[in-house]
Amino acid sequence: MNIKKYTYNKPFRLDNGAELPHLEIAYQTYGKLNEKKDNVVWVCHALTANSDVFDWWKGLFGDNDLFNPKDHFIVCANILGSHYGTTSPLSTDPTAGEPYYLSFPRFNTRDMAGVQRILADHLGISEISVLIGGSLGGQQAMEWAIEQPARIRRLILIATNAVHSPWGIAFNESQRLALSADPTFGSKDPDAGKNGLKAARSIALLSYRNYDTYGISQQEVTNDKTDDFKASSYQNYQGEKLVKRFNAYSYWYLSKAMDSHNVARGRGPVNEVFRQIKSQTLVIGITSDLLFPPSEQRFIAEHINGAEYVEIDSFYGHDGFLIETEILTKEIGNFLKSTAYGS
Repeated sequence: MNIKKYTYNKPFRLDNGAELPHLEIAYQTYGKLNEKKDNVVWVCHALTANSDVFDWWKGLFGDNDLFNPKDHFIVCANILGSHYGTTSPLSTDPTAGEPYYLSFPRFNTRDMAGVQRILADHLGISEISVLIGGSLGGQQAMEWAIEQPARIRRLILIATNAVHSPWGIAFNESQRLALSADPTFGSKDPDAGKNGLKAARSIALLSYRNYDTYGISQQEVTNDKTDDFKASSYQNYQGEKLVKRFNAYSYWYLSKAMDSHNVARGRGPVNEVFRQIKSQTLVIGITSDLLFPPSEQRFIAEHINGAEYVEIDSFYGHDGFLIETEILTKEIGNFLKSTAYGS
């Protein structure tokens, strides 16, 4: 991965009034900015992803995909609080001389969008042709489009919401209960909370897929089993997989940030807030999504002026936004054609 880093050497003031004395932003770019500077595609990533969008969104982003470096200047920044290079709970607190851990200040999706804006300023990008995000990425993209409506020409929101739901918060709290039940969580050790993180990921998976997904993909081929089920092995495997690449502290803070997402907070009624978005907007829902059900995307589309709504049928639940790249390519491609300059 060709990860770049930008250090913002000014205090970064968070939405709650707290400050980070300086900010590091890890990011990757693909392709080149054209002469008109109108080919920027900016990606806001979800909970445990990173800046390498060509790795985790293959089929939609790649050398021969819809979003490719021949036609577009693609930017993906690692989000605030994440494990992959941007300032996070494992960064060094300059006042204490050691990692923040649980003394890291709370932040929210508006702060995440603020970090994206700082990087865009640094890169000299005044107009973003396409701003796209799914799930937590969509929450950030929404906040950015509200705060800087003139900067975002086209907005694509996938499997996301305007206000994080009680259902989503309950899932996140259950995961944090798993983290806090690990006696190592809270200790000043970057590897603390590993068992809790494994359990948290297992809980999260149930919200990312659904009954039918498990019923087919984890079905037993024999009637004789009484233990060691495929579904059990799958949960363990996925938990271990995350533990090997992420940390419990970032997971804790990012889940809290998602919980607090509410575009109306401090701004007035949702319908008035969404009127601030001037981007040509495509909202995509997934029929089988349990975590961000399609009613949440329909709500967004109904309140953003001129927004187009598409619902895709997927076996994969919420994870469909990462997996169903063929249908996403078709729907997003149609949207891009219909909103092209001069159309």
